[in-house]
Order: sequence, then C-alpha cells, then structure tokens
Amino acid sequence: MDEIEEGSSNNSIRRVGTGSSDRRWVDGSEVDSETPLFSEIRDRDYSFGNLRRRLMKKPKRADSLDVEAMEIAGSHGHNLKDLSLLGTLGIAFQTLGVVYGDMGTSPLYVFSDVFSKVPIRSEVDVLGALSLVIYTIAVIPLAKYVFVVLKANDNGEGGTFALYSLICRYAKVNKLPNQQPADEQISSFRLKLPTPELERALWIKEALETKGYLKTLLLLLVLMGTSMIIGDGILTPAMSVMSAMSGLQGEVKGFGTNALVMSSIVILVALFSIQRFGTGKVGFLFAPVLALWFFSLGAIGIYNLLKYNITVIRALNPFYIVLFFNKNSKQAWSALGGCVLCITGAEAMFADLGHFSVRSIQMAFTCVVFPCLLLAYMGQAAYLTKHPEASARIFYDSVPKSLFWPVFVIATLAAMIASQAMISATFSCVKQAMALGCFPRLKIIHTSKKRMGQIYIPVINWFLMIMCILVVSIFRSTTHIANAYGIAEVGVMMVSTVLVTLVMLLIWQTNIFLALCFPLIFGSVETIYLLAVLTKILEGGWVPLVFATFFLTVMYIWNYGSVLKYQSEVRERISMDFMRELGSTLGTIRIPGIGLLYNELVQGIPSIFGQFLLTLPAIHSTIIFVCIKYVPVPVVPQEERFLFRRVCPKDYHMFRCIARYGYKDVRKEDSRVFEQLLIESLEKFLRCEALEDALESTMNDFDPDRDSVASDTYTDDLMAPLIHRAKRSEPEQELDSEVLPSSSVGMSMEEDPALEYELAALREATDSGLTYLLAHGDVRAKKNSIFVKKLVINYFYAFLRRNCRAGAANLTVPHMNILQAGMTYMV
Repeated sequence: MDEIEEGSSNNSIRRVGTGSSDRRWVDGSEVDSETPLFSEIRDRDYSFGNLRRRLMKKPKRADSLDVEAMEIAGSHGHNLKDLSLLGTLGIAFQTLGVVYGDMGTSPLYVFSDVFSKVPIRSEVDVLGALSLVIYTIAVIPLAKYVFVVLKANDNGEGGTFALYSLICRYAKVNKLPNQQPADEQISSFRLKLPTPELERALWIKEALETKGYLKTLLLLLVLMGTSMIIGDGILTPAMSVMSAMSGLQGEVKGFGTNALVMSSIVILVALFSIQRFGTGKVGFLFAPVLALWFFSLGAIGIYNLLKYNITVIRALNPFYIVLFFNKNSKQAWSALGGCVLCITGAEAMFADLGHFSVRSIQMAFTCVVFPCLLLAYMGQAAYLTKHPEASARIFYDSVPKSLFWPVFVIATLAAMIASQAMISATFSCVKQAMALGCFPRLKIIHTSKKRMGQIYIPVINWFLMIMCILVVSIFRSTTHIANAYGIAEVGVMMVSTVLVTLVMLLIWQTNIFLALCFPLIFGSVETIYLLAVLTKILEGGWVPLVFATFFLTVMYIWNYGSVLKYQSEVRERISMDFMRELGSTLGTIRIPGIGLLYNELVQGIPSIFGQFLLTLPAIHSTIIFVCIKYVPVPVVPQEERFLFRRVCPKDYHMFRCIARYGYKDVRKEDSRVFEQLLIESLEKFLRCEALEDALESTMNDFDPDRDSVASDTYTDDLMAPLIHRAKRSEPEQELDSEVLPSSSVGMSMEEDPALEYELAALREATDSGLTYLLAHGDVRAKKNSIFVKKLVINYFYAFLRRNCRAGAANLTVPHMNILQAGMTYMV
C-alpha cells in the first residue's frame, strides 16, 4: 500500500509538508506594512514607456514554488467540467458508489420507523406516509441540492468548510483574517468583490468584517455543521449495518436481538479495521454494487406495484399529507421525524462534489437515484396496503422469497459501502477543519498517491468505531438509532441553508426576493422537520446533540486558543529598530550555515528569534523565516506556492519564505528536496532582485531628471518567480535587444559585486549545512483573567496541545539538525 504520512505542525515545523493544523494562524492577518510588492518579471510589458511606468508604480508580483515537488494526479483543478457527454455519464456512474450510498440504503428502515409511530389502520395512513416521503425527497435533495446548492461550490469543492472559505474570500470574516494582496493573484482565488452599485452586498460585507460577534456566530455555525457531520460518521455505520443485518431476523431461526447486535458489531469492527488500507483497491467495486442495488430497488418496487396495488401512485397528490395529519395528529408529527430518514446522506451530494462534477451528480440523481427510490417506496407502500402487519420488517418482507438471499447480500454490501463513504467524508471534514485551524493536529495518512481524497486518520477512525459499538450495544434497535439519526441530518442541512443564503446575498448578488425565497422555502421545511425530530430527544435524540456539543467545544477551544497565541506573537514581535541597533552581526557571532526558523508570523520578526540569539553562542550567517499559510481556496497551484522577501538590509542576510496552501492540498515532506529547492529558489530571488535594481538603475541613466522610486532594499517585497516557467515570449526577448541594451543590463548583473558576494555567502552557508530552528510556544492566561478564561486556556487548551500531534512527530528532518527553543505567552 502506498502511504504518505501527514501531520500538522503548530509552533514547530521540521518538515516541508504537513496535513492540517493550527498552522491556520500562520497566515498573518494584519496589513502588510513591511514591504510593498512588485509585479512578476514575466508579466512585463516591454515597451520603454510601459517599463518606466511599471518601475514607478511598483505593482504587485506573485511568485511561487512548490517545495515538496509532489504533484498528485488530478488533484489540482477540476477538468471534469470539460468532459464529453460519454465522460460525464462515466463520472455519474461512479458517483453512485460514493455519493448516494447512504440515501440509497434508506428504504431499509424508513417505513419501519414511520409506522412504529403510526399504526396502519387504513389506506390513508400508507398513502399519507408515502406522499410525505415522495415530497421530502423532491423538495430537499432534488430542488434544494441538485438545482441550487451544488452551484454554490468553491472552485468545484463542496461542503460546509468550502462555503465558509468561499465567504472568507469575499469578506474578511476570519477571527484573524489571512488575506494578503498577493493571495488574490492565486489563479484559483477568483475574487470578484461586490460592485459599488449593489449597496446591499457592500453593506453585508462591511457588517461581517466590522462586527466581531457576526464573525463569531458564523464560525460557530460552521463548526456546528462540522460537528453534526462527525456525528453522522458515528450513526450512519451503526444504522446502515444494523438495518441490513436485521433481515436475518425472521428468516433464520434463533436469530434474535443479541445475535443481531453481535453480528453488527463484528461487521463494524471489520469495517473500521480495514480503513488503514484505503479504499483504492476495492473502490472500483463500489459503483457497480450500488448500481446493482438501485436496480434491485427499482425492479422490486415495480414488481410490488404490479402485484399488490398500483393505485398507490395516488400519493403523488400532496392532499394525502393533509389527510394523514388530520387523521393521526400527534402521532403523525412523531412519524414526520421518521420521514427525514429518507434524505439521509443528501448532504453528501454537496460534500463529495470535489471528486466529481456538478453535472455528473445532477445526472446520477435525476436519472437513477430519484426514480429508483420512488419506485422502491411505492412498491413497499403497495405491499403494506395488503399486508399492514409487515411494517416492522417491510423491506425484506416485500422482497420475493426466491430473491431474499441475493438481495440480503447486496443490501449488506450497500450498507457497508454507505458506511465507508460516510467514514471517508468524516476524515476529509476533520482534515479541512485542521487546515482552517479549528481542530487539534492529528496524524493523517494518505492511502493513495493517485487520489488526493483518500486519507486515513487513525485517532478519528478508532474513536468512530468505539462510538458505533456503544451506540449499537446501547440502543439494540434500528428504531431507537433512527430517533438519533434525524437530528444530525437536519442540523447539517440547516447550516447549509444559512451559508448558501449568505453566498446568494454577498457573492451571487441575487435579487433580494429570490435570495430570501431560498431560506423561506427550504428553511421552513427543515425547521418543521427539526421540530419533529427534537420531540425524540428523550428517545435517543440526545446522542447526536451530545456528540455535536463535544466536538463543537473541542474545535472552538482550539480555535480560540490559537487566535490568542497568534495575537500574542504579533504583539511581542521584535521591532525593526531593535534589529538595526544590533547590526548585521545580530549582537553575536555569525557562523557559516543556514538557519530555517519556522514561525507563525507572515510579517515581522518573531520574538522566539530573540530567544535563539540569547541562548545560542552563535547564529547562522543566513537566516530564513519560514511560515505556513492557509488561504481560503481548495488548492494552491504548484507554481504559485511560495513567496520570498528580504528582511532587514542586505548585509543581514535574512529572508522570509511564505508557503501558501489550500484546505484540500496534499503535502508530502522530504527534507532533502526541500533544502535543495529552497536554496535554488533563494538564488533565483537574489538574481531577480539584482535584475530589478539593474533595470531601475538603467532607467535612471536614460532619464536622470525623473524622481527616483527606489526604496531601501530591506523594505522592498521582491516576489521573484522561483521556478522555471515557459520560455519567454517575443516581447520579452525584445527587451534586451530594443528597449535596453543587453550589454548594459548584462554587465551590471555580472559586475554587481553585492550579488556575487551574496551568492558566494549563500553557497558557503549551504556547504556548511542547514539547521531547523523550531519554536515551542505555550499560552497561559494572566493572573487577573476571569475564571472561565483561565479554565479554557490553562487546562482545556493546554490539554489539547499536550495530546495533539506536535514536536518531532510532525517533521521528517535529520534529528541532528534541530534546535528548539520554548516561550510562554501570557494572554
């Protein structure tokens, strides 16, 4: 098995690539006053006038470098949009095995749960329940997700965090905004701010950016949705597997409740035990198995319709819903919670969008999933009109006797696949949360080098397994688990409704009437369902609420502590005036070598550097401050990864390297590749900086009367291209021959003693070796802080930091090349 281990780093980073972590706060959110940006050399207009204008204006330059030299096939970009009809059909077929497993297995338990609340006394009961199921599927998955929510994607990525990152790009709603001008030049950023004419969008943007409580509410909403999804990862395997195995009750003599519980636990243990191997080797079977399952549902449904009662198609008339509630009143309200189970997994249509395309998911649902589910439910309703006593075991009783065992095998496989899809979705959700600084750092293993989304998180996997076993052991019935199941599903859907509405108002700039119709229609329906399932809190509905509260608390505490820690580092950073007073020797001895100091500041000099100066008898001749920054995009293209800048005057030999990653980026650490590419990119940066100076000097020679635009070297943010790109265009070649004599620039470059000295010093430092300077920072609440803050920071947050993945486990650099220093921040 191909495995790539990924971890997350906090105060110390010893490796180039990590998974997700509170490195979210590495971003650096304050306005960048340290250095202005230049535009890329490769993007110049090489006419004399434009060149002069460019040098005077000094626009921005975006540079990039992927230090990991790892390209996951198909991980960057969604080329699925350009597929032909045949290719889209192939992708749509694959979605059956990943997206629709949970929703496809719902016929196993929906009617059995509904009619456990409402006994069947007449045909109206059956038709009313069927009508409820039909219109629930039509309104939520079909109307809401297929036609609206799928379009609110983040460059092809879906899910709660994708919506949040999309909003973050249009409004600075992060507690510590991570946006910088250079980030908007990332090709996948696609930022289009609200136009001045649309005052509503501007007003919403201003309100979100200026009011701290709105930022907090939005963050809590996103974390709540994520917590509900993790809760689904516990309940889905338990519900699906137990429902499939319940078919043996009544078919195999002596197979009672104890046998059902034990067999379900055995399958669950096996299911979670194989997670570490990944799904790549068996994943190709998922789509055919689910396709066979949907075909079975549709075929059995047609058989039951024709054999028992085809007139149940009258349930297409929604008036039967009214009759159902009039007849059963309070019992019907309780049964409404069971109807929610028919749309379990609907959120997966949006959450798993990153692996497919909008068109393929829409096509699979409208052409296969929706009609097969309708036929399945209609067939079961037709059977119930003739055999109302079979409601407790309706799915397997409605299957022809000769087909029981084949259908049972397919149902069990479908349930396992549905569980697998939800487990994988939970892993992805946790990884995204770590990338956005909202979850403690955990060990992440990539089980495939070909598919970016196939990951395995051991701690989460075993936690889900233990919780699933407890749920099955305690409830011992699918009916009781169903009471807990609905709350998590409806909670996630309501979070999506709020976020998509915000996207409509802020980003799409939809007509206010249409934008408000979305939450009024779908939000009202979901609120009704939420009220219905909340009536089951005492019957098991408390389970997802407990899980959601637990994960919400963990994520918010981690986020809160990370924010305070970052703010402390910003507040206590070393001033440039102090660095000038120290001089180029930094008040100590400079010895040949390169020191890579990982820190969480995107600008300024971290205070931990002062600890190294005080502790070490000497410091390296070249210092590079490295920080990892997550930008609100799914992936940052390989060629746009890194930014370089100079810190302090040239004779200090200090630089900053900013690595930018998206929340879906896969990162692989290789210290040797990192060191090699870092040195090469730094050399390119120095040459590009010298070229800028030479061009500017030449322009001054051409026009000695013009005002100089040169500024101090250490205040210029020279973002040079750091990897080889395509060959220069014709206009670029004309620069040397027509605009500026090649000899003038070439000679200035070759004869630049400062450049030659820096390159020689860099080579000498490289030959002496690289050392990783790692910072370990703790956070403690001040003595005069309120009790709650002391409790959260000194105990809860400290406990999470002590038990999350940190230190040497995060990095794969030679251990003899590591130096660590600790520091405690009082907040």
